[in-house]
Amino acid sequence: MHRYRSHTCGALSASEIGSQVRLSGWCHRIRDHGGVLFIDLRDHYGMVQCVVDPDSPAFSQLEQARAEWVIRVDGKVRRRPEGTENPDLATGEIEVYVTGTEVLGAAAELPLPVFGDQEYPEEIRLKYRFLDLRREKLHNNIMKRGRIIASMRRRMQEQGFFEFQTPILTASSPEGARDFLVPSRIHPGKFYALPQAPQQYKQLLMMSGFDRYFQIAPCFRDEDPRADRLPGEFYQLDVEMSFVEQEDVFAAMEPVITGIFEEFGDGRPVTRDWPRIPYAEAIRKYGTDKPDLRNPLVMQDVSAHFRGSGFKVFARLLEVEGNEVWAIPAPGGGSRSFCDRMNSWAQGEGQPGLGYIMWGAPEDGAAGPAGRGPLANNIGPERTEAVRQALGMKEGDAAFFVAGDPKKFWKFAGMARTRVGEELKLVDHDRFELAWIVDFPFYEWNEDEKKIDFSHNPFSMPQGGLEALNTQDPLTIKAYQYDIACNGYEIASGGIRNHRPEAMVRAFEIAGYDEQTVIERFGGLYRAFHYGAPPHGGMAAGIDRIVMLLCNAGNLREVALFPMNQRAEDLMMGAPSPATAKQLRELHLRLNLPEK
Repeated sequence: MHRYRSHTCGALSASEIGSQVRLSGWCHRIRDHGGVLFIDLRDHYGMVQCVVDPDSPAFSQLEQARAEWVIRVDGKVRRRPEGTENPDLATGEIEVYVTGTEVLGAAAELPLPVFGDQEYPEEIRLKYRFLDLRREKLHNNIMKRGRIIASMRRRMQEQGFFEFQTPILTASSPEGARDFLVPSRIHPGKFYALPQAPQQYKQLLMMSGFDRYFQIAPCFRDEDPRADRLPGEFYQLDVEMSFVEQEDVFAAMEPVITGIFEEFGDGRPVTRDWPRIPYAEAIRKYGTDKPDLRNPLVMQDVSAHFRGSGFKVFARLLEVEGNEVWAIPAPGGGSRSFCDRMNSWAQGEGQPGLGYIMWGAPEDGAAGPAGRGPLANNIGPERTEAVRQALGMKEGDAAFFVAGDPKKFWKFAGMARTRVGEELKLVDHDRFELAWIVDFPFYEWNEDEKKIDFSHNPFSMPQGGLEALNTQDPLTIKAYQYDIACNGYEIASGGIRNHRPEAMVRAFEIAGYDEQTVIERFGGLYRAFHYGAPPHGGMAAGIDRIVMLLCNAGNLREVALFPMNQRAEDLMMGAPSPATAKQLRELHLRLNLPEK
């Protein structure tokens, strides 16, 4: 018999009754029932109940066992007594009567429990991640992540894509977040950078004649903590294609992503025909460029009903060109208590409040519901009725209003829409709603530096090409840039690339980079574009976010093996850590630390 096991803990069934077996695993739970020990023995594959009584030679040893001890047991498989079967366990029909044992690894007192799924402080969980990963839910998340990535690879290969590995040590790039720098020992005073993404390399692969590329790519960004991104590093499904337009990328990737969500979504409905929503429409209707389409609420511009009205606050705002009033419908929200709660929430978000109208029972002689509240009183019944009809509101409904410059309030309006949908339980959480967000602006105004910046990816093709760059107001140019939104998260981003060198230089000039800077920073791409560059485009999908959604996890750290905390610290390995004096000398570095 094998030194450690003849079967795994999850492999035993009624067909093995009467067999002698050897198992190895962790003591998941130990119960003492009147001198008879019941040990739930767990390994990667499952769990089985082991029974040892005082007649067994193993009893004296196993009496000492504690949770998470690693043991080997020999014994005989038998049917559980009638009435004690466990239908929730794959091995629930049988148990193993233990006749021999060996302690393979004793465990000290545990800093956090493995049995059960109770909440525990995250700092402890990350420091003892190897214990945390033994917990059933987290263990299952990681295994599901592996199956999702394997399915991605299979689906990409079936679509004719080939997997390539691009360099990890590369040159620093000015776009996106800060780079992680790696000092060179051989070239004193010079640095490599860890790639924020394989962007330039995958484009260069298209220049090199490889037609369809993908990679499960690690990406490194030295940026401040964000709730929707793992600090330090994350993984993406990176994709690039030659001789394609935007619709070709959509046609290739839509079935891959849809298939992943259908395969691993536990039966939850998945969008089959993804809508294409222009960026400007997404902002106006949903107050975000990654809308949660499970929320049925759609905002509307109702400025016409407040312009010149008796509600002077809005009427005066609308005298300024560009200002608008947006309405957030709240079906079923027509109670004073709910409207007051929303108003208090808005004040907690730093707003002066949130205006509202409630529609109640019709007043004498009226045909429709009557509007109530300060706004309704100020604008009068005719305008209130016009607002109601525009929004399709009924008796018992309400609407909330935000006013001013949409460029300044759209994010708050989107937050209010989300809040209303969640509070009124209008969001169907048991489905996946996917959509393409298209036509992103190519540039945006940087108010801090008083200059034009790239809005998204600087390597995207502007709609209208070089002519648009030379003749249009830069802030009106749209890009062949697109995202995939799912349930309120951006899960992918991509674009058709700007593959003409003169257009590349002009695009960067508008953002403040001269041709020499483009050559210095992006020399590989710039040179490649001069030697026969195919039209190309692609995208990158965030694996961590996709897995988080499919595991129904609360945050990204629940689907990553060894994540850092929100201060970008690896508590388990003690990183980042100081370099030794010898290491600094070899790298020709001297520290200039900030004063404490």
